Amino acid sequence: MTETPDTAELIAAARAAAVNAHAPYSRFAVGAALLMRDGSVLTGTNFENASYGLSLCAETVAVAAANAQGRLREIVAVAVTGGAMDEAGRMRGDAVVSPCGRCRQVLNEVAQLAGLDLPIHCAAAEGDAVATYRLSELLPHAFGPADLGIF
Repeated sequence: MTETPDTAELIAAARAAAVNAHAPYSRFAVGAALLMRDGSVLTGTNFENASYGLSLCAETVAVAAANAQGRLREIVAVAVTGGAMDEAGRMRGDAVVSPCGRCRQVLNEVAQLAGLDLPIHCAAAEGDAVATYRLSELLPHAFGPADLGIF
């Protein structure tokens, strides 16, 4: 059996992913890490585009990676972190970052498909500040596959 990373390790993976953020416009790096059922971790980072509306959030990049591997229903926890980038491109800040509304909706799709109320660990770029929520707390009265009779 694979050892499951603890919350601190999952947040560390999200922070490591944020190093690769492509955020030349906002200068705000975000990293996300998904804990999979088998204990493995998939990550994503934000990817901005000159046509701002085409930018991708870290959480959606990570979820798309899980989906590309056929593992969408295996996600059991999420960690998200973010902060302003300094001149050297390092993420800075002690404010806890949580998923945007679009990402909450994407994560809701995953949660409903998996039959879980996903824990979302929201962390600051630096330091120990972490707030953990259930997805249902971040997106109450969510609309998803169940509302369409998908399962």
